[in-house]
Amino acid sequence: MSNKTFAIRPFEKLRKKIAATQNAPAPLPHHPKKKEEYSAEELFNCEMNDVQEILEFRSLVCPHRQRKSAKSKTPHCDPDRESLDILAEIASGHRPINLPDTQEYVEWVNPDHHDSVIPKLHEGQFAVQAFLDLHGCTVPEAEDELDQFMIDSFRKGLRCVKIIHGRGLRSIKGPRIKDAVIRRLSGHFRKDILAFVTARQCDGGLGALYILLRKK
Repeated sequence: MSNKTFAIRPFEKLRKKIAATQNAPAPLPHHPKKKEEYSAEELFNCEMNDVQEILEFRSLVCPHRQRKSAKSKTPHCDPDRESLDILAEIASGHRPINLPDTQEYVEWVNPDHHDSVIPKLHEGQFAVQAFLDLHGCTVPEAEDELDQFMIDSFRKGLRCVKIIHGRGLRSIKGPRIKDAVIRRLSGHFRKDILAFVTARQCDGGLGALYILLRKK
């Protein structure tokens, strides 16, 4: 092989380029960003990479519901007119009346007995075994009739009886029979009675009493 120097050297530039590349400093390693360093937009795009759009959903039509208009309330309500309407409904029997809310309602329980029996007695949970009607009696006559009725009830071993005393609406002096019955029951017969209370509307209401007797 000849030792002559060639004037044309096509790979000289390539050799220099390779040498320069080998002597160049190595590139710094790439460190991925932490999750906290990403912006909200970058995080969103990252999460949406695998999401594909469903083109069929573009043609869906959502029905629009009509909004219900609120019922207009009566701007000015007459409380007196409303009260009269309620009273008319009660008088005609179309609206029930809560008897314990009235001034004529009566209840009494023996101090030696628990008062939890009152609601049960008023609601008619005890069967009425006998009753006494005092309509048309004077006060002395009503007291005599009541005494005899109570004595007979004790003798027969009855537990629940009813006294119809009326409301005294036609009396100038008020419900005298009713007051006499209450005094007699809570006084003379109190040791033999557990409780008494105004009867239900269907059983005489404010004009009658349920009486729960002690066991003999």
